[in-house]
Amino acid sequence: MTETRFTKDHEWVRREGEIAVIGITDYAQQQLGDVVYVELPELGRTVEQGKEAAVVESAKAASEVYAPVSGEVVAVNDALLGDPAKVNDDAMGEGWFIKLRLADPTEFDGLMDAAAYDAFVAEQE
Repeated sequence: MTETRFTKDHEWVRREGEIAVIGITDYAQQQLGDVVYVELPELGRTVEQGKEAAVVESAKAASEVYAPVSGEVVAVNDALLGDPAKVNDDAMGEGWFIKLRLADPTEFDGLMDAAAYDAFVAEQE
């Protein structure tokens, strides 16, 4: 069973067993506009919850992508390097950024579920 959680910085994390798939939300990509560049971490790097894990740049702004959970980078979405617009086209699917091996699965439980995130976004508008 996969479950997706969200952060107040507009990242999503989908848990697939001991692996966490991470990206930015559809709301975040809409706010950024056309994504023109993505910087991904190197494989094997350890990222900490709440710390920078990647960078996304659009025609409007550059923004850090913060790790919703801690873990070791086990995969990066190399397709984004050649086609960063995938983030705009499918932010919650093919536009994923990194996959981590979870260091502390309980961190996942402290994040917002979809209903809480939707309510949070509604407050922002």
